[in-house]
This record gives sequence, structure tokens and C-alpha cells, in this order.
Amino acid sequence: MDYNKLLDFTVDLGYELSMCGAETYRVEESITRIFAAYGIEAEVFAIPNNLMVSIIRPDGKPTTRMRRIGIHGNDLDGVQLFTNLSRRICREKPDADTAMELLAQARRSRSRYNIFLSMLGYFLAAAGFALFFGGGWADMLSAGISGILVCLISRFFDKLRANTFFSTLLTSIPLAFIPYFLGFLGLSSRPDAAIIGTVMVLIPGLLFTNGIRDIIFGDTNSGVNRIIQVAMIAVAIACGTAVALGLSNLLWGGTESAALLDHSFPIQILACVIGCVGFSVIFNIHGPGICLCVLGGALCWSVHTLVTLAGLPEMAAVFIATVLAAIYAEVMARVRRAPAIGYLIIGLIILIPGSSLYYTIYNLIMSNSQAFSSYGIKTVTVAGLMAAGILLVSTIVHLWITWKQRKSAAQYKK
Repeated sequence: MDYNKLLDFTVDLGYELSMCGAETYRVEESITRIFAAYGIEAEVFAIPNNLMVSIIRPDGKPTTRMRRIGIHGNDLDGVQLFTNLSRRICREKPDADTAMELLAQARRSRSRYNIFLSMLGYFLAAAGFALFFGGGWADMLSAGISGILVCLISRFFDKLRANTFFSTLLTSIPLAFIPYFLGFLGLSSRPDAAIIGTVMVLIPGLLFTNGIRDIIFGDTNSGVNRIIQVAMIAVAIACGTAVALGLSNLLWGGTESAALLDHSFPIQILACVIGCVGFSVIFNIHGPGICLCVLGGALCWSVHTLVTLAGLPEMAAVFIATVLAAIYAEVMARVRRAPAIGYLIIGLIILIPGSSLYYTIYNLIMSNSQAFSSYGIKTVTVAGLMAAGILLVSTIVHLWITWKQRKSAAQYKK
């Protein structure tokens, strides 16, 4: 066995997983298990922007590889592809050259949506959530147009490798300006709903979810790093929206928004389905996984609605719906032998407090301290309850897996 090549292979595999948006523990465990399959003990240290792997070869010589990791993507199909490759390597234990060839094949076989389907995904995600948060059909179209523009601007900045804060800030300006302008022209009566729907596209749900899961699995540095990135992106969205509002006030005196609509449950589910389909495309999910992810989102909101109708407070509904969405994700992951993160992020996207976040930003800009505090507390509370629900389910699953592994090891020794 060429241990240098095997080390190169595992570092390259970990890099691909990280760049696709995999959790830190997934990167570390994938590499550790591959070396364990070959009878080699490895030390793996991964954080969002760096990966280090060290082994002790049979001749007693230590060997270490380190690789810097760039800006992460949202390629959940890639996470599944490279996770399946790591499992195959553990099962078949090919030589290093064969493993490198399998990695090259995996890279070539990655499925990505073309620019037109990507724009459709952004259109559906923004339009669906504009409807969900109380917009009308015209507001859906306004949000969809903004979503397409967000897609194009984001791709442009990705090619330039611009930092996330800068690109989010500049993307947020037209995101909010277009609905304000269409509202001024009388083509959209609820620009607030259109902006909320489009803001949902920029909210880093994958970063937030991965940050919570990293903290759960003891990767505190990575988890805190991701949560700070989430906070910075939220600040960038706030700054960009403030600029758009300031421009609209300067150019035509601002745009009034009509009261948001209170849609019936069937309309809410329809909006949820449209939005979740859009996000499935944005996160590069393919095949039957899209239907199962969308089903998770619909079930999550159905549970939230039922709990609310039962008379429980909204925050209790958020927590219970989060727990059931997390359970659904873990079950689907084991049934389909796929990472749970895809089912989890799409299932929970409907609970992200986009409306509260927007009004927190809006009232901060308008210097309305009382409303700012009210919406800000609600936003933080919902995010905290979602984190707690994910924490609860993931911890129980982690403990169960650990107990099962130790039980199997004890039986093997006997």
C-alpha cells in the first residue's frame, strides 16, 4: 500500500465533502473510518476553512497532510455522492491508485443544475415563500423576479470568489429595491411579502444547521465559526435592505405595503411545497430525494398548524415541529442510506423566521425601538427553539449509535 497516496486520497475526499457543505463530524469520521478499514490509526482535525490529517505508518514514520478549504457550497447531492464513496472504500478497501480513480469518477459524475434550472429554483423559492408569508399572486411574481436576480448576482460573485459578507450585502440591495420599485409602480401591493420571500433565499439555513450539529458532536470551534458566519450574513442582509429602503425614500418617498394576507391552510401548504421545491434545486438535490424533502417540509408545517390549533403557544409549535422534522430526517437518512442534512434543512426551512427577521431589520432602520425589540426577541427565540429541537434529536440519535457500536464491539470480542 502506498500510504502517501492513500493520505492524499483521504485529504482530497475530505476537501470535496467540505466544499459541498458537509458537517465537520462527517468529514472527520469519513477519513477516520477509511484509515481504520486499512488498519491505520489516523488523527483528523477539520474546521470550516482547514483540514489536517496525520497518520503513523507501519514503519513508524508520521505523515501529515494539510489543505485549506475555500468558501463552502450548498451541494447536498455532492455530500451524498462523496459520503457513499467513503463507504464504498471502507467496504472494498481498494489500493490507493484505484481509490484515486474512483474519486476522479465521482467528481466527473456530479450532477449540477444548469443556469436556467437554477434560476427556476430561486424563482420558486422566493415566490413560494412570498405567498406563504402573506403575499398575493402579484407579490409572488415580484419576489420571483428578485429571486432570479439574486441567483445571477450570486453566481457572478462566486466566480469572482468574493467574500460572503460583501456579496450578500450587494445582493441584498436589489433584492429589496425591486419589490419597493414594483410597489411604487402599483404592480405589487405588498412589497414587504415579496422582500421576505426573497430574503429567505439568502438566509444561511445550511450554515445554521451545520453549526448546531457541529456543536452537538463536540466540534465547538467549527460550530461557533459557522454561527458567527450566520450572524455576519444577517448583518449584511440588514445593511443591504437598509440601503434599498433609503434609496426608495430618496427617489420617490418610499412605498407603503398593504396588510399581509392570512391565507388558508391549503394555500399555506401549496406555498410550502413551491418554496421547498425551489430550495431543493438551490441545494442541488436530485431524483426522488426532492419529493421526500418537500414531503418533510409539508409535514413540518402541518404539525406546526395542528399544534397551534390545539391551543398551544406558537413557540411550543415551533419546537415540536422541529423535533418531528429532525426525526423524519434521521429516519429518511437510514431508510435511503443518505445524509440526514438534506431532509433536515428542507424540512425546517418553513420554520425559519423570515418575516420576523425582516421586520426586525425594518424597525431598526425606522428607529422604532419597541417593535425592533419585539421582533428581535421573537426571531432569536424561534432560532433558539429550532436549535434546541435539532440538538435534542441529534443527541439522542448519537447516543443510540454509540451504544449500538459498543454493543456490537462487545459481542465481537465474545
